[in-house]
Amino acid sequence: MVRSGQKILFFNVNGSGLGHMNRCLSYARRLRGRAQPVFFSLASAIEVIEEMGFEADYFVSPYWSDTSSYAWNSELAVRFGMMLERVRPAAVVFDGTWPFQGFLAACREYGGPLRIIWSNRGFLKADAARVPVPEGVFDLVIVPGELGAGYEESLQAGVRKIQVPPVGLLDDDELLGREAARQALGLPASGRLALFSLGPGNLKDVSGIGHSLIRDFEAEGFQVVWTRAPISVRDVELPAGVLPLSVYPLVRYLRAFDVFVGAAGYNTCCEVVQAGVPTLLVPNDQLADDQVRRAHLVAQHAPAVVSACESEAERCAALAQLLALPPRLSVPSGISLDGARLAADAILTLAEGGA
Repeated sequence: MVRSGQKILFFNVNGSGLGHMNRCLSYARRLRGRAQPVFFSLASAIEVIEEMGFEADYFVSPYWSDTSSYAWNSELAVRFGMMLERVRPAAVVFDGTWPFQGFLAACREYGGPLRIIWSNRGFLKADAARVPVPEGVFDLVIVPGELGAGYEESLQAGVRKIQVPPVGLLDDDELLGREAARQALGLPASGRLALFSLGPGNLKDVSGIGHSLIRDFEAEGFQVVWTRAPISVRDVELPAGVLPLSVYPLVRYLRAFDVFVGAAGYNTCCEVVQAGVPTLLVPNDQLADDQVRRAHLVAQHAPAVVSACESEAERCAALAQLLALPPRLSVPSGISLDGARLAADAILTLAEGGA
C-alpha cells in the first residue's frame, strides 16, 4: 500500500561505472510503498532499473553524443521538460558531479511546484575542476558519506545539507550466503574462487593488470571469475579458463567468493565491507574521484589490501597480504551502512512539503 501519492523523479548521470544509477536505486528502493519513484537515466543499462520494478526513460549521455554541448543541453531541456510534464513529480533528485544546464533550465521552466535535490557524492581529487553550479539552486544537498561517516546536518549559505552514512543498494538480509550464492550463479560448490571487478574499461585499459593478476591467482589455485559491467563499451579479452560473469546487483552474490579484486569505486568499497569478503583494492587514478584516498580509508576501517599492482613485486606483495587476511570478515563495529534509508527519509519529507 502506497502511503504517499507523491511522485519522485530520479535523474542519474552516466559515469565510468554504475555508481550514480546504483545510488538512485538505493534511495528508490527505500521509498517503495511510501512514494512513486520514476527514473530519467543517462546510463545505458536502463533495463536494470526496469528489472528493479521502476518506470524509466533513457536519454543519451553527453559522453556518447556527437553533438555540441549547447545542442545536447538544449535537447535535454526539452526531453526532461516533457518528462516533468508527464510525471508531475513533487521532487527531483539529481545524482551526478556536474548538474547540467539543460536539467536546471527544465526545472526552472516547469509550471508546478517542485523541490530539487542534489545527491552529490563528492570525495574528488584536490585538482578536480570546480563545478560552476552553486548549491543554492537546490532545496537540499545530500552527501553520500564514505566508510566511517555518520549523519550530519548543516545549513551553509542558506543551503540545507546532510551527510549520510555510506549508501548501499541491498540490506544485509538480502545478501546470499556462500552456498546459495554459488548455486545461484552456477559456480562450483567447492574450491577457491576469486572475483575480479576492475571496472568496465571505458576510461582505463585494465586488461594488462588484469591478465597479470589472473596468472598470479591461478598459480595459487584460484578459479578466477571476471565481471562484465552492463555499460562496458569494450570487453576485456579473457584468458582460457576464466569465467565471465554479468549480474546485477553484484553485492547479492559476493559471499560466493573467497577473495575480491577490484577498483576502489564508491559502491565497491561499501559492498565488499558489507559482504565481508577479503579484498584487494586496485584504485583507478584516472577518475575525478579520489580512489586512492578512498581505498586507504577502507583499509583503515576494514581488512583490505591496497596496491596499484603495476609491477610484479607489487602484485606478489599484495597477493601475499591478501591471503594472510581472515577468510571471512564482518562489518566493523561502529560502521553504519544505513545511508540510503536516511537519505530516502529526507527526500520524502521534502517532497511532502516538510523542511
